[in-house]
Amino acid sequence: MSTPIASRSLAQNSAVGRSRAGRSSRSSSWAVDVGLLDADGALLGNPVHYRDGAHEAGVAAVHAEVGPEELYAVNGLQHLPFNTVFQLAAARGTVRFAAARRMLLIPDLLAHWLTGTVGAEITNASTTGLLDATSRQWAGELADRLGIPRGLLPPLRKPGERLGELTAEVLGETGLPGPVPLTAVGSHDTASAVVGAPAADDRFAYLSCGTWSLVGVELEKPVFGEAGRTAGFTNELGVDGTVRYLRNVMGLWLLQESLRSWGSPDLGALLAAAADVPAFTTVVDPDDPRFLPPGDMPARIAEVCAETGQEPSRNRATVVRCILDSLALAYRRTVRRAAELSGREIGVVHLVGGGARNELLCQLTADACGLPVLAGPVEAAALGNALVQARAAGVVTGGLPALRGLLRSTQEVRRYTPSGSDAEIGRAARRAGLED
Repeated sequence: MSTPIASRSLAQNSAVGRSRAGRSSRSSSWAVDVGLLDADGALLGNPVHYRDGAHEAGVAAVHAEVGPEELYAVNGLQHLPFNTVFQLAAARGTVRFAAARRMLLIPDLLAHWLTGTVGAEITNASTTGLLDATSRQWAGELADRLGIPRGLLPPLRKPGERLGELTAEVLGETGLPGPVPLTAVGSHDTASAVVGAPAADDRFAYLSCGTWSLVGVELEKPVFGEAGRTAGFTNELGVDGTVRYLRNVMGLWLLQESLRSWGSPDLGALLAAAADVPAFTTVVDPDDPRFLPPGDMPARIAEVCAETGQEPSRNRATVVRCILDSLALAYRRTVRRAAELSGREIGVVHLVGGGARNELLCQLTADACGLPVLAGPVEAAALGNALVQARAAGVVTGGLPALRGLLRSTQEVRRYTPSGSDAEIGRAARRAGLED
């Protein structure tokens, strides 16, 4: 959901996205995290961030009732220990859970405070683990088996639907003249980012590159099966009835946490130095679970290098090059597996999001994938969001091809052509455990 204003009442209600460790996120539309409301519609405590380790207690509880294979056959989701279904299972037995009458994902919670309406936008609802990926409805029987009351699950709504108008209270606090409508968009930021990928046809892979990297293809129907499940692929819903068949890769989180550990040095200088480091000096699997929590990322990378018989990185530039080489190799594996599992031919990779600014990463990704990379727009999520709103308002018309055509004619996109030795890239991938 989106709106150009942020109300004081929202800030008074909750520091949304704050974890138990006191860290906060500036995003308003990430996935999986929820607020629980009581019978009066009041928030029962701040939402707990997905990186909080307490959620993992829910994994065993869920799998004791519904095995991983059966769960995947319903929701089609990559196993991540913080998916909403595990968060709720971990919360069972608490006073807060007992008092809850509705759960709202973060963007839906914001929309509730702004308009008073209650609902779940479907692209984000598809990340909870409680949505049937085939019927596109809540999986009520699954919820029953897991002890999650069906009443917690709000009505579903689609991108482009009008949610309501800003309440009189919000209008009064902001000084905006009413009425001000609120429109549903792809409220999972990746759903909006994929709309914002300026693809010319369906022969593309997308790489939404930020703290997480979401790598996959856009399909008409979900893809189930044991091969996809064990490979970590997920079927999340997209705008206009599409399916985002993708895999989550740890992403630039590794670089962000390294910079934080080093006291936020100049990134441009580090990237320039990293470009001079020989390729594949050290490589790791970015999806190693040890890299998920906040902490001393360079030390963890050094630990993994030592375990795999590689000399730990000696300086910051080498650590940065290790991260970028490793991400490029992870993207290579994911793009190839997405094509294989979905049957979709891929001719180009559209890299959107903040990572599009990282020229070294873009070139390394082209080299590793052996495909041209079209980098940009950086603000693909915001543009995809705006285009869905504009279409709902009648300002623009057409389906996704028409919306993406507007982006191709207005946005700057940089092309990176692959180079390098595929044999050398393959050897590095095997060393990192990133070759199937």
